[in-house]
Amino acid sequence: MTHSAILSAAGLTKTELAGGSLVVLSPIDGAEIAHLTETALADMPSVIARAQQAFALWRTVPAPRRGELVRMLGEELRKAKAELGALVTLEVGKITSEGLGEVQEMIDICDFAVGLSRQLYGLTIASERPGHRMAETWHPIGPVGIISAFNFPVAVWSWNAALALVCGNPIIWKPSEKSPLTAMAAHRCLERAIARFGDDAPEGLSQLVIGGPEIGAALVDSKAVPVLSATGSTRMGAFVGPKVLARWGRPILELGGNNAMIVAPSADLDMAVRAIVFSAVGTAGQRCTSLRRLIVHRDIRATLVEKLRAAYASLPVGDPRNGATLVGPLVDGAARAAMIAQLDRARGEGGVVHGGTPVSENVPQGGAYITPALVEMPRQTETVRAETFAPILYVMEYETLEEAIEMQNDVPQGLSSCIFTLNLREAETFLSAAGSDCGIANVNIGPSGAEIGGAFGGEKETGGGRESGSDAWKGYMRRQTSTVNYSAELPLAQGVRFDI
Repeated sequence: MTHSAILSAAGLTKTELAGGSLVVLSPIDGAEIAHLTETALADMPSVIARAQQAFALWRTVPAPRRGELVRMLGEELRKAKAELGALVTLEVGKITSEGLGEVQEMIDICDFAVGLSRQLYGLTIASERPGHRMAETWHPIGPVGIISAFNFPVAVWSWNAALALVCGNPIIWKPSEKSPLTAMAAHRCLERAIARFGDDAPEGLSQLVIGGPEIGAALVDSKAVPVLSATGSTRMGAFVGPKVLARWGRPILELGGNNAMIVAPSADLDMAVRAIVFSAVGTAGQRCTSLRRLIVHRDIRATLVEKLRAAYASLPVGDPRNGATLVGPLVDGAARAAMIAQLDRARGEGGVVHGGTPVSENVPQGGAYITPALVEMPRQTETVRAETFAPILYVMEYETLEEAIEMQNDVPQGLSSCIFTLNLREAETFLSAAGSDCGIANVNIGPSGAEIGGAFGGEKETGGGRESGSDAWKGYMRRQTSTVNYSAELPLAQGVRFDI
């Protein structure tokens, strides 16, 4: 399909794609595919006010009824899966299966949230005072601001949106300036679901704002947005987090990852190679959970590197719309330049680089294509400890498991991690309190490709936020502890006496 055909199939009209100041480029060939009108900064107070008004009504709608709206969103996404997946590929450069997989992730979180709408459980707590009942309940908290990144332009929004909606909160979404078209198309799916849902959905329940950092800052600074979920770089999070906390808001931060895999002597190397290649080069290395460091036991390092060099040499790099392609383009030329500069720094620290070569033949002209890089490093240097959003995999060796775990943890980020081993003691040590310090720790699978059933997020400079499954929903609600005295007495806690 042509670019215009993909845009049209996704429901985007020529009128809304023209005449604005925000230029949207396709990583496939660098073509200008839209000129969007941005949200005026002066309009943000009214946007936030509409969300506040919607909150006053939406919080009173029973949670299972709110879940019905999210069920309808899942239905709309199922119907639009092919078109929306193709748009993800066009605007972000993901290969076709990953574009479709991202939409499937949206569908999955809708299914999860529908069930959750009947399971927003509190607790009954034993009281030390006779004739008293203690309970813990959860209530809607208010408008939720969502700032999303380009690499998962719609899935991460859906993690937040589906949970926020069933928890009783309106949402305001500011997508990355690099991927506003997928946001527009996904938001249309929600608008269709709201229209089907009926009058219980108030005006302003979900709003999409398009623009640069100043639009995001309006959400960050507003006391009327009690929860602000932001996905992006650590640099961005260092700005957003303190600003939200300073106004007594609640930040949910999903930031950088410098994810490692430990490969032990007992590992199934063929399985490890498959996991390494997907985790390191999938989405052209532009996942926050991409594998960036490979920590290999010295006895098997040479064998594993040889297998990886062969696998890397066979990787098809090219147009992501081609079914045979496994590595599409980087998001833009600046990302490719940053990758090349980082490889030069690695060489300066003694690294031996395999790959990392710009590709200009048999690929669409204008796109930022480059072969994934495998870099053998003498040690974990400062260059290795810095995350680069590109398909660079650093390989280092270890001798003892304790040394490998220390190396794994010795980076500022703490998102995802894994070990390949058939040794039960090694696996359990890696998962123990003395093991990986990351929010995600896997055994015999790579660090990327998380399922929505588990809470997603990491520690340290990854931000500490949790989204998606498990009890991440609690981040979108306020906790209330209540005590009811149904006796005729007024005993005090802790045995305190205050008789008057």
